[in-house]
Amino acid sequence: MFPHHREREQPIFSARAHVFQIDPTTKRNWIPASKHAVSVSFFYDANRNVYRIISVGGTKAIINCTVTPSMTFTKTSQKFGQWADSRANTVYGLGFATEQQLHQFSDKFKEVKDAARLAREKSQDKELANTALTIAAPQDLADELQSPPVMCVNGPEDKLFRSQSADITLSSEKERIKKMLSEGSICEMNLEAELFTLQDSNSKLVAALHEANANVEQWKKQLAAYQEETERLREQVSELEAHGGHGPSDMLKDELTQSLEELEALLKAKDEEIHILQSKKADYHEMEHNRNEAMHRLREMEMRNSDLERRIQNTEQNLSNSLEDRDRMDTEIQRAIEILDIKIFDLNDLRQSLVKLIDK
Repeated sequence: MFPHHREREQPIFSARAHVFQIDPTTKRNWIPASKHAVSVSFFYDANRNVYRIISVGGTKAIINCTVTPSMTFTKTSQKFGQWADSRANTVYGLGFATEQQLHQFSDKFKEVKDAARLAREKSQDKELANTALTIAAPQDLADELQSPPVMCVNGPEDKLFRSQSADITLSSEKERIKKMLSEGSICEMNLEAELFTLQDSNSKLVAALHEANANVEQWKKQLAAYQEETERLREQVSELEAHGGHGPSDMLKDELTQSLEELEALLKAKDEEIHILQSKKADYHEMEHNRNEAMHRLREMEMRNSDLERRIQNTEQNLSNSLEDRDRMDTEIQRAIEILDIKIFDLNDLRQSLVKLIDK
């Protein structure tokens, strides 16, 4: 049974790294799982109280690992670390751009592992009870779904066949919807990872844009001052050329010319910096568009999942009603069997009485 409301997993940390997996044949060589650096994120599922490490490359999940207290993240070099996933029967390796990013990921891994250990200790008794109920429930359902013996009573037998056919149809429909919901959850997980990456890039671009805007105003003032200084120097050079002169005037002219060239070079460098900032601003707008598109796709996926949950609830209700109808049919069949047993017993007594009369 699915809950009426299912909370999504929440991202708690993200870092960019090159992802590798151990060669399953040699168990020594590393095989690149991504062509370039991708986001590797920690997610927390509040419903199940579990932590996962997820990395998505394109439309494929490169890493989908549930963190357990027995896992250990090992730093094998200044920028590389690894850990083993026994469930996936593989070893993951991450190559970071800086040593600081490796330390941050290692600290977060240890923090998440400790949190997973505490969560397991607190919910151990509850998990044991739920496990026992989960083991008992399929057995009870299997007992209920056992087909009763076919009796030679036309009415109840036809009803029983119709009930079993309806149960099979409802069960197959329920399995199909569960599969659709699982696929929707995977797509939603990919969208959440993509959205988290876009939000992280968006925040960095916003900070850079604010800083750039502040610097542009300052550079504009400096540019205006440099332009005034350039005009003043040009006027001085013109005056010196008009008056003519020798000796110290020629030296002063050379100094002014050199200063003018330096100012022009500085102005050119500032223009290039302004051009670079304008291109970054265009990248920010494109990233904002991508983020809005991802949000729209995520909302569509949430609506689709909600519709699937409603359909599952209706299917479960229909299945429950069908089981109740079948129970009533079983009661009627049992009552018919008892009546038949009584009639057969009476006919047997009558036959024995007739035999006795014939013998006499």
